[in-house]
Amino acid sequence: MGIFAGIGILFGIFIFLLISFLWIIALVDILRSEFRGNDKVIWVIVVIFFPFLGSILYFIFGSPRKIR
Repeated sequence: MGIFAGIGILFGIFIFLLISFLWIIALVDILRSEFRGNDKVIWVIVVIFFPFLGSILYFIFGSPRKIR
């Protein structure tokens, strides 16, 4: 059972790093881009309070709405 616990821990670390990387990339992209009105503030709040879901929603819906 020891090897399965080690694999589970490695898998958990991999998922954590993947979500963290996605979150950082989303925040950097939001902060470096221009949006209309208060869209930037709204996306930052969404991504900070809902890191995984907010990042995915940003890349699906928010990224195409950028001015630059």
